[in-house]
Amino acid sequence: MKDTQEGKLGLVGSTSILIGGMIGSAIFSLSGVTILNAGPAAILSWIIAAIILYAYGLQTTELSTIYPHSGGIFVFPAKSLGKTEKQGKLWGWISAWSYLFGCVAGAAFSAIYVSIYLGVSFPALGGYQVPIAIAAVLFCGWLNVIKVGAMGKITTVLTVGLGATMLIFIYSAFTSGSWDASLMTPFFEQGAEGTFGFMGAIPVAMVAFGSIVAVSFMVGEIKDPKKTVPKAVTIAMLSVVVLYVLILVATLGLVNSSFLQANPGMTFIPMYAAAFTKLAGIPWLVPLISISAVLALLTTILVVMGLSALALKASAESGILPKWFAKTSKKSNMPVNAQLVVTLVVGLVASFPDFTNLIVSLGALCNAVVVAIVCLTVVAARKKNPDAENVFRAPGGDALPIVTFIVIIAAYIPGIISGGGTLWAWTGGYFLIGLAIYFLGTRKEESMLQEEKKA
Repeated sequence: MKDTQEGKLGLVGSTSILIGGMIGSAIFSLSGVTILNAGPAAILSWIIAAIILYAYGLQTTELSTIYPHSGGIFVFPAKSLGKTEKQGKLWGWISAWSYLFGCVAGAAFSAIYVSIYLGVSFPALGGYQVPIAIAAVLFCGWLNVIKVGAMGKITTVLTVGLGATMLIFIYSAFTSGSWDASLMTPFFEQGAEGTFGFMGAIPVAMVAFGSIVAVSFMVGEIKDPKKTVPKAVTIAMLSVVVLYVLILVATLGLVNSSFLQANPGMTFIPMYAAAFTKLAGIPWLVPLISISAVLALLTTILVVMGLSALALKASAESGILPKWFAKTSKKSNMPVNAQLVVTLVVGLVASFPDFTNLIVSLGALCNAVVVAIVCLTVVAARKKNPDAENVFRAPGGDALPIVTFIVIIAAYIPGIISGGGTLWAWTGGYFLIGLAIYFLGTRKEESMLQEEKKA
C-alpha cells in the first residue's frame, strides 16, 4: 500500500502492515494453550505480552533509526554488543539463531494445525495429518520462491477477512445466550498451572505479537520513520490487543480451562471448540472459523518461512554460513537455497505432531531470547551513538529495556519451578548446535582471509 507521493509508506500503510502481521494464527490456536494453563487470567497474559512486545517494538524502532541502512535481528546486536567485531558477530549470531527457530517453530506449529482444523471440519481428512502438514509447508515454500509477497493484495484481503471473522465470532458469542460469566471464576486458580499460571503463559502469548517489528526492519521504505514508525506501532498494537481481549473474553464465557483439561484435543482449537459446543445453533459459524483459521495458519507459514530464509541469507553474507545460503534467484530476487533449506526443516519438524507442545515452548523461549538481546542491544547502542541525529528514542530511557529484560526472565521462573527441565535441555542442545556452526563458520572465514593475505 503506497500513500505518499515519494512512493514510500506513510502512517496508514505502515499500520496496515503491522496489523496484518499480528492478526494471524496465534489467536486461533495458542489462545487455547494459555486458557488451559492460566484460566481466565490468560487475559492478563496476553495484555502483559502485548506490553512487552510493544516495548520491544519501540526499541527496535530506535535501533532501526540508529542503523537505518542495515536493519535486522543479526545486525543490531553485531554492531552494538561486544568489545570487538568478532564478539559482536557472536551476539548477532545468537540473536539470529534464536530468531530462526522461533520462525521455524511458528511455521511448523501452523502447518500441524492446518491439518487439525481441516480434520475436524472434514472428517475424511482426519487420517492424513502429517501429509497435509507437509503439503502446506511445501505450498508456502513454493509461494515464497516465486515471490508472492507477504504484504501483497492477497494478504491484505485475508487480513480484512480474518478481522471480520473474529468480530462475527465475538458478536455471536455475546448475543447467543450461551455466554456465561460464571465460567470466568475463579480468575487466577482455575488454570492447570495454578495461581501463577498466567506468568508462564506470557511467552506463549508473545508469539502472537512478534510481527510488531516488521516495519522497523524495513525502515528504508518508510516516510519520516522517526515519527511514522512509533505511531504505527502504537496504533497497531492497541487495535490488535482490543480485538484479542474481546476474543478471549468471548471464548472464556463458552469454554473454560476445566473443559480444555477434560478435552485436551480441543486445546489448540479453542474458538472451534466454543462454536462447536455452545454455538451449535449457528451452523455456518463452525466451518467459517475453520476456514478462517486455515487461511490464518497458511499466512503465518508464508511469512515466517520467508523471514527464516532472510535470516539465513544475512548469516551467510556475514561469513558464518556458506555463501550458498545467500544465493538469490535472478527472477524473484529471493534467497532460493535458503528457502529450500527452511522448507525442508519446517516440513521435518511438522512431521512430528506429538511434539507440538515442545515445539511451541521452545519457539516461545527462543523468541524471548531475541527480545532479551534486543533490550541489551538498545542500552549498548545508545552508549555507542550518544550524538546520533534524527533518531527516535524509546521513552523511559534505559529503564524501559531493563524492565523489559527483567519481565522476560521472570516469565520463565514458573516454568523452571514446575519442572521445565526438558525444555531447557532441548534449548541447551539447540544453542550448542548454533555455537558449533558459528565457530566452524568463523574459523573457515578466518582461514580464507589468511590465505588471501598470503596470496
